[in-house]
Amino acid sequence: MRITYSLIMGSWWPVLSFLLFFAAFAVSSNVVDLDKGNFDEVITGDKHAFVEFYAPWCGHCKQFASAYEEVGDAFSNVDDVTIAKVDADSEKDLASRFGVTGYPTLKFFPKGSTEPEDYSGGRSADDVINFINSKAGTRAKIKKAASAVVDLDPSNFDKIVKDESNDVLVEFYAPWCGHCKALTPKYEKVGAAYKNEPNCVVARLDADGHRSIGEKYGVSGFPTIKFFPKDNKDGEEYNGDREEKDFVEFLNKKCGTHRLISGALDSSAGLVEELNELAKKFMAEENNRDSIMEQASAVADGHASKQDATYYVKVMKKIQEKGTEFVTSEVSRIERLLGGSVSANKADEFTKRKNVLNQFSV
Repeated sequence: MRITYSLIMGSWWPVLSFLLFFAAFAVSSNVVDLDKGNFDEVITGDKHAFVEFYAPWCGHCKQFASAYEEVGDAFSNVDDVTIAKVDADSEKDLASRFGVTGYPTLKFFPKGSTEPEDYSGGRSADDVINFINSKAGTRAKIKKAASAVVDLDPSNFDKIVKDESNDVLVEFYAPWCGHCKALTPKYEKVGAAYKNEPNCVVARLDADGHRSIGEKYGVSGFPTIKFFPKDNKDGEEYNGDREEKDFVEFLNKKCGTHRLISGALDSSAGLVEELNELAKKFMAEENNRDSIMEQASAVADGHASKQDATYYVKVMKKIQEKGTEFVTSEVSRIERLLGGSVSANKADEFTKRKNVLNQFSV
């Protein structure tokens, strides 16, 4: 008997595990499902309530679904607000009771009343949340995972995108768009790669929720990607491939940066071509080092990246003091530091120094 029980459990456990997982996933939503059996028990007037009347087959409802889940998540810890939905195609009596003739229909039930107000605002999560906050006196916000991609909206679009000190890559997306969802993890990696570049910004805009901005820039499909360089705030269409490496190559070329997909700097960061030649000459012509160092100092003083350029002169002085072995020992020291725990700024600084030191290798 014990063997039989064991065999049965062994046979059914994978199925049972799947069902348990699915059940846990199914109840993870913070949007309450209403029907004729519980509607009047939930919508009592004791709390503010926002209700979506939808139909499972409705395309607009499907498009709105992810945004509405965000609304539910935003109010999940707000005791005075209920976010709910009704399958009005199945619950025709409820649909008729509240005058629902199209999908999705959105209604707000203020606290103290079971009579709703029609909602006719925008369909982005932010639009709905802001409406409920204004009615209920709450301060709910979308719960977003930490991201290096800058989220744009009408309040900050011009401030960031039209800033002539910034080169900005913008993804115009829609929350319901499958291609946008597929691009998200790749675009997140690109944002992370440039998080230490203050003037090379990776950003995105919900152009379905903020249609006026999308229309202004000719967005007719999703995702549309545009680049706004410092000298052209009308924007340029990005027509390249959409892998991480493609975006990184594009931004390095356009922004003058030297990033790898990992976010680290490449082997050319911090280098100055004219000083590279002087570094080689400095190592080859030992008797002329003082003169070469003067030339390098003059180049560094007038260079746009003075901090990077000045490091060549510092290395020359150290070699004069300590000999050529300084280069090898300093490269080894920097590699040890980079292998440890250092801030992003320090990692950039050390990588640039290592790149310069390598120009003095013999």
